[in-house]
Amino acid sequence: MNKKKDSFIVNRIKSVGFAFKGAYLLMTTEASLKVQFTIGILITVLGFYVGLSATEWCIQILVIAMIMAIEGVNTAIEEIADFIHPEHHPKIGLIKDLAAGAVFIVAIAAIVIGSIIYIPKIF
Repeated sequence: MNKKKDSFIVNRIKSVGFAFKGAYLLMTTEASLKVQFTIGILITVLGFYVGLSATEWCIQILVIAMIMAIEGVNTAIEEIADFIHPEHHPKIGLIKDLAAGAVFIVAIAAIVIGSIIYIPKIF
């Protein structure tokens, strides 16, 4: 029995639906992403208060998105690692540490970028 293949448009709509589902799951189940989202909201409010330029807004939005996206990738790596090897294993620990290190690097960059943008506006 041949199953009819969905059209390109239908497949794209399904893909967007899966992406929304993934974003929703991240936002509702991952504590670190909830914290990062809250910080993003607070920084956005501060951006309105200090009057960011269009360029500063673009940079800020990009940085917030990068942090949240890399946290999503980190979560996916952790989930895959736990699925493959649920018990503690040194290699799985290394993989998780490397993924967490990537989040840390982006977070440090975000702090530096935020300082460059906000320190002159606040002080």
